[in-house]
Amino acid sequence: MSSLIAIVGPTAIGKSSVAIQLAKSYNGEIVSADSCQVYRYMDIGTAKPSLDDQKLTAHHLIDVIDPDQPFDLATYQKLAYKAIDDIHKRGKLAILVGGSGLYVRAILRGYAIPTAPPDNGLRESLERKTKAEGHEVLFAELQRIDPDAARSIDGRNVRRVIRAIEVYKTTGQPYSQQAKAIPPAYDILTVGLNVDREQLYRRIDSRVDAMIEEGLVDEVKNLAQKGYSFNLTSLRSLGYRQIGEHLSGQCALNEATDKIKYETHRFARHQYAWFKPKDKSINWYDINDDTLPPITDLVKQFLAQQK
Repeated sequence: MSSLIAIVGPTAIGKSSVAIQLAKSYNGEIVSADSCQVYRYMDIGTAKPSLDDQKLTAHHLIDVIDPDQPFDLATYQKLAYKAIDDIHKRGKLAILVGGSGLYVRAILRGYAIPTAPPDNGLRESLERKTKAEGHEVLFAELQRIDPDAARSIDGRNVRRVIRAIEVYKTTGQPYSQQAKAIPPAYDILTVGLNVDREQLYRRIDSRVDAMIEEGLVDEVKNLAQKGYSFNLTSLRSLGYRQIGEHLSGQCALNEATDKIKYETHRFARHQYAWFKPKDKSINWYDINDDTLPPITDLVKQFLAQQK
C-alpha cells in the first residue's frame, strides 16, 4: 500500500511548518485539510501557506474555488483522494495537513458521505428558524430524527446540523445510516502537535495580530469590492465574519480583533474534540525547539517499514 502522513493539531501550532520540512526531507507534497483554504482571494485570514512556502513544495486543495461557489465535504474528499493518488503515482510521499477535524477524518477513515443534492429552499427555511429560535431548537430536531448523527455533531455547528436534517428530509434515510466508513488503502502515520493551553492562546493571539498587520482588513474590503456578500458561508468563517462586522460599522477594529482571538481560542478547544491527546492512534509531540528531529526520525522509521 502507499503511505500517507497526517499532521494534525489545533490552529496556530505550526503544522504547516513541520509538513514543509517533512516534504523537503522525504520528497513529499502537501494536501491541505482546511475548510477555508480552498477559497481564492482568502489568504491572510485562512493562514494560507505563503507563495514562498508553496514554491518549496507543492500544495494541493488550496485556491480551488471562488468564495461564492458551493463546496462540501463530499467534494473535498473526492478532490483530496484524487490528489493523494496522483502524488503516489508520481512516486512521492503524500502529507495531509490541517485542523479541520471533519475533513481529516473523511480522508483517514474513509467516510461514505451521503450524496443527497442540496435543497436551497429547505436550507433557507432552517437558517431562518435558527435565527428566530436559536441553534438549540434546530439541534433538538436532529436529535429527534437522527440521534446517532446528533451524538457525532456539535450542536453549535449549524451548517452540519442543517446538512444532516437536509439528508434525512431529502432521502428519507437518517444521515448516520448513510455516512458509514470505508478505510482507504493507505498505510497511515498520524502525527499530532500539542502545547499547553496558555501557550497555545499566546500563539493564536500573535497570529491574529500578525494577520491584522499583514492586511486582513484590506483583504476583506477587496472581497466586498469584488461583490462577495458578508452573508456567504466563506465570509462567515472565523476572522472574516468579525472584520465584516467592523467594516459594516458594528464594532471598532480593536473589538473585532478581540472577538477573533476569543473565537479562535474556542475553536482550538473544539479541535481537541477531534484530535484527542489520549488518542493512541496519534503520535503526539509537544512543540518546542527540538520537536522536528524526533518527528523526522519517526517518519523515517515508518517509511522504512513500508518497503
